[in-house]
Amino acid sequence: MAANKKHQFLAHLVATHGTALERYLARKLDNPEDAAEVAQEAFLRLHRLEAPETLDNARAFLFQVATNLAVDQLRRRKLHLQFLNGERNHAKEGEPRDINASGASPEHILGARQKLALIFEAVEELPVNIRQAFLLHRRNGLSYGEIADAMQVSVSSVEKYILQALQHCRKRLAALYPPEDGG
Repeated sequence: MAANKKHQFLAHLVATHGTALERYLARKLDNPEDAAEVAQEAFLRLHRLEAPETLDNARAFLFQVATNLAVDQLRRRKLHLQFLNGERNHAKEGEPRDINASGASPEHILGARQKLALIFEAVEELPVNIRQAFLLHRRNGLSYGEIADAMQVSVSSVEKYILQALQHCRKRLAALYPPEDGG
């Protein structure tokens, strides 16, 4: 019975928001085929949830998941283009260039990547509402009021969610990278 309710809910979500989601993603990705693929993956992610019908705002969650997937897609595209350009430059000059390093040491780059990976892990550990508010604010640049409207919660709830997210990320970073003394 619960599985049937879940499937009906997801079918309704697809029917109600599927076209709008694909249009939104097509604008973001500038490619309708990629948009359809990302939209499908977003719906699959919702399907994998235990009880997506219990989400406070399934539409906002769906669009946030799709936005995150689109950002990942754009990032992969950019990395691919950078790799191809680097290969072309290598072929021309005989020496590869790291266009992301801009003079930074390999140790600095590695350390930054490790911290970023730790932050991504910390964000994934957050409860759904806290993660959603945090990502809407940090990735999408929405104000607390806009997030409150999208999630159908109070602005003070959004403030608490984002504070909890920041505290969690700082705690996770401090566990592996203790603050240095002498400030």
